[in-house]
Amino acid sequence: MSLTHQLGIEFPILQAPMAGVQGGDLAVAVCEAGGLGALPCAMLSPEAMVDELQRIRAATAKPLNVNFFCHVPPAPDEVRLQRWHQALAPYYAEYGLDIDSIAAGAGRRPFDHKACDALAAFRPEVVSFHFGLPEPALVERVKAWGAVVLSSATTVEEACWLEAHGVDVVIAQGAEAGGHRGMFLSEDVTTQLGTFALLPQVVEAVSVPVVAAGGIADSRGVAAALALGASAVQVGTAFLCCPEAMTSTLHRQALLSEAARHTALTNLYTGRPARGILTRLMRELGPLSDVAPAFPLATSAIAPLRSAAESAGSTDFSPLWAGQNASACREIPAADVVRALTAGLR
Repeated sequence: MSLTHQLGIEFPILQAPMAGVQGGDLAVAVCEAGGLGALPCAMLSPEAMVDELQRIRAATAKPLNVNFFCHVPPAPDEVRLQRWHQALAPYYAEYGLDIDSIAAGAGRRPFDHKACDALAAFRPEVVSFHFGLPEPALVERVKAWGAVVLSSATTVEEACWLEAHGVDVVIAQGAEAGGHRGMFLSEDVTTQLGTFALLPQVVEAVSVPVVAAGGIADSRGVAAALALGASAVQVGTAFLCCPEAMTSTLHRQALLSEAARHTALTNLYTGRPARGILTRLMRELGPLSDVAPAFPLATSAIAPLRSAAESAGSTDFSPLWAGQNASACREIPAADVVRALTAGLR
């Protein structure tokens, strides 16, 4: 059975879930265009997730991917947090902000039984995870209602681990991909391969279908991934400037500018490596820094700086998530992006 048939979609195109820059509107548009739309839930409470899913179900009957993070929340390290605040103090002073008034942010929430309880009423056709998998009991609950389970692998070892732990489909996430790296067996970024180096190795190593992700932005990239054994591709950055996305004006301007040619992995915005357009914060503190606290605890201290800078028209402290290939970013409907990606496909 082909993966498109297994997922109930027309084209082998999966829209990457992108927390913070999209909601149900983009997911619906991709679903209606024949791809697999995705709702990212890492930044949603169970109640907010239910609201989004109700809106999506009212707008489309097509299959949907609902995505979650499955990290283990860290215990706060006061010494490390203090070092982080000291590193940011000059920027706070620059904007007249009080470094001592930082509120603890919600950050990103992992998939848990409360989220699973809320999700069960909707029985989504696809459920995907980032940073490995949740506890086995949760995976079993999701599979029990018939959902196809996907998760991201950034190495061959992670792909094999995911297959051994019950995933139905592996997403081979190349280093070109925007947003958070899905790495979970190692924190060593030197293990991260490019998409077209990683993909054939994963295809060879596992027996489940493999989806290629990272740097794929046009029909040539789709064709190349399929030729290397992918059953489908996952695309994110090419959708960021669509009207259905919630990408901010400043972020869109960066994506459509020469700045989008220079991206880097950084842990400064959340505490985990994620790819985005280079910013002042990344240049001055170094994109990957030991001073950043563990994921997702870095987020709360960045938020006031980001808000103040963006109010002044600056993206110096904004996480401008983007992959290495923003060449297809256009202010066009998501359906047109799907059509462009599938041009020439049989």
